[in-house]
Amino acid sequence: MLTAVISLSGPLEVAAGVDDGSPVTRFGSVAGGLMRRSVAIHHDGRQEGVKVSLTLLGARAVYGMPAADLAHRLVPLDELLGALGVELVDRLRAATTWAARFSALDELLLRAVGRGAVGDPVSWVRPEVAEAWRRLLAARGRVQVGAIAAELGWSRRYLTERFRGEVGLSPKTFARVLRFEHAHELATMHDPLPWADVATVSGYADQAHLVRDWSEFTGRSPTAWRRGEVLLGTE
Repeated sequence: MLTAVISLSGPLEVAAGVDDGSPVTRFGSVAGGLMRRSVAIHHDGRQEGVKVSLTLLGARAVYGMPAADLAHRLVPLDELLGALGVELVDRLRAATTWAARFSALDELLLRAVGRGAVGDPVSWVRPEVAEAWRRLLAARGRVQVGAIAAELGWSRRYLTERFRGEVGLSPKTFARVLRFEHAHELATMHDPLPWADVATVSGYADQAHLVRDWSEFTGRSPTAWRRGEVLLGTE
């Protein structure tokens, strides 16, 4: 998913990396594309805000641009939505109940979709790319890209080029991110599995494979991450 976060209190202090010296940038609201590195939001233990997760087609509809234009980027929401983004943040912060906030969110996102383009957002994305996206999601990355390309009647190279042009990541990299996300879910359960079992269930060849990807995406080994991560029961 492509994530947007709107703070209802102080500015978001965001760093595009974990414990690696990445500079901290302050945002009142921020939208991000798909990435292959984790993003850290620093806070004192308490935050209040709204997080919106958009699919490939949802991002096209709301932002009026392909997800690839936001890949590996963090952008203030008002830069993407203009005055509509400013109004969205102001109304969410002015609302006094969550029902009112969600009502304003629905209204403003629908207005963004309405002004963005004509027709069904499905028509903005090549159906083969959308289908490859759906299959990778359904399999949580545990599917061969070459097999998907063959079923779609495309070469693997052509699928990779078209997929990257729309999504911003190659299908292989997107599959790796999906496997990592599955592993992360398993690792953050109340009673987490041993790392070897996490690797097996989420589709890694072995634990060493999991460690390589985890270290690349988070900047930490799984063990170091588990020692240092603060796990909250709710978002």
